[in-house]
Amino acid sequence: MAEQKKLGLPSVIATGVGLIVATSCLLSLGQGSSLLGLPFIVTMSIACAFNILTALSICELNALMPNLTGGLAQFTLASCGPFVTIITNMGGFICCQMILGSSEAAMFGNTLSTVFPSLPLSPAVTAIILICILFVLNLFGVDMFAKIQNVVAYGLIVSLVIMGFLGCVKANPSAVVEQPAVLCGSFTDTLSLLGLAFFLFIGVEFIVPISPNVRNSRKLVPLGMVLSLVIILAMQVLITIGFSRYTPWETLAESTVPHILYGSLLLGKAGTVWMSVVSMLAVISTLNTAMFGVSQLCAGMAKIGLLPSTFLRKTPAGSPYVGLILVALVMCVLNGIGLTSSDSLVFLILTGCSFWIFCYVMVHVDVIILRKKLPKAPRTFKLPFGIVIPVFGVIGNLFMIWNIDPSMELKKIIYMIFGIVSLVLAVYAFFWCRFVIKRPMFKGYAIKEVMAMDTDLYQIRHYPKVAQKLHLEAEPDVVPVAADTNTGTRPE
Repeated sequence: MAEQKKLGLPSVIATGVGLIVATSCLLSLGQGSSLLGLPFIVTMSIACAFNILTALSICELNALMPNLTGGLAQFTLASCGPFVTIITNMGGFICCQMILGSSEAAMFGNTLSTVFPSLPLSPAVTAIILICILFVLNLFGVDMFAKIQNVVAYGLIVSLVIMGFLGCVKANPSAVVEQPAVLCGSFTDTLSLLGLAFFLFIGVEFIVPISPNVRNSRKLVPLGMVLSLVIILAMQVLITIGFSRYTPWETLAESTVPHILYGSLLLGKAGTVWMSVVSMLAVISTLNTAMFGVSQLCAGMAKIGLLPSTFLRKTPAGSPYVGLILVALVMCVLNGIGLTSSDSLVFLILTGCSFWIFCYVMVHVDVIILRKKLPKAPRTFKLPFGIVIPVFGVIGNLFMIWNIDPSMELKKIIYMIFGIVSLVLAVYAFFWCRFVIKRPMFKGYAIKEVMAMDTDLYQIRHYPKVAQKLHLEAEPDVVPVAADTNTGTRPE
């Protein structure tokens, strides 16, 4: 059999960087920089360090349960059972992606309004039009940016690195502004924006699906994850320094498109056009990926019995349309109520981050529980120092939730939204576990079962009516190999 693992470290890094960076991240970068100045670099470094710990825990989980399409949902299902899995993944990924995807759409509307001030349509209307267009394209199975979205994302990253470097070396001396580089220097102020800085590094777990195609994945996937985060940190440090030299802090705080503002102040019209074109394409690419990802995630959770089987229904082109309709509808509603100001967008981002951080807390908890349940199970990658790293990761992520924003009033609103959504999901999870799947709510599934659930053959054997609706054929299927929990060895 031909060797399939062809990707090397550069490909892993390129994938990680391309998936993590989005234009809404740049809004967070601009807001954080305008509040602290250069000390925001310290905040970003701490947030990056916590995300590196999460990345390492994800690598251990993937080593124990490789090649799963449902990702973190299946890890939590094996460790904590269906109740926690439903709350964590519906809140931490499905709801979160809808919220953050809405902010990406709003950024598209703001960018168009900035570049074309005479445009008769409001930013909210253009955002909704974009969502509808991408919805139709995904509905018919047309991933318009399947081949170019990575190129677009990398184009944005290279552009930001170049622009940041030009700002650092003062390439346009006549446009340099005189202002203090440090706005708030206390360590307490630095920590108060950890939640905002966290958003700059989320998404590293999306490297995991390519691990089967990576050469020497045991070493290169963890290394690629870490290097991706470090490279992104370096890029953001350059941009922050550039902000301090070319963008007045007050103007930066009010801008909903700080990268375009920076480009225009640094290079004039050429900088505006350059950053506008790349960033608008990147927004479309990111939003398209978010819509596709949520619909697939809903289908994945339905496949393992945590959502109604209706989410498995697909169009003739193969798109899971129920989840797609849901995500498009939510994004249209959120943009319809108005997300054009920087304050509204930042609030939306921080609310989404609170769910995502909690999901990362559960990643570390999964590692701790599975270490206890399966101490002898073989892992091709294992964190050193026992459970020290995941415990420290839990503490760090909870600390970031506490520091989601320096304003206590805003934090209370975010916590209230988090609590209400979690309560609704808990009610659904209780009834779903008790009366639909009839499984113990807090008992983890056997790893072999979780991995088998990823196959069509499992659906055919256990859910024949669902399999019939999905037109699944009873052909021999390859069940993924899991660790033998009794002997500590992998079965043949």
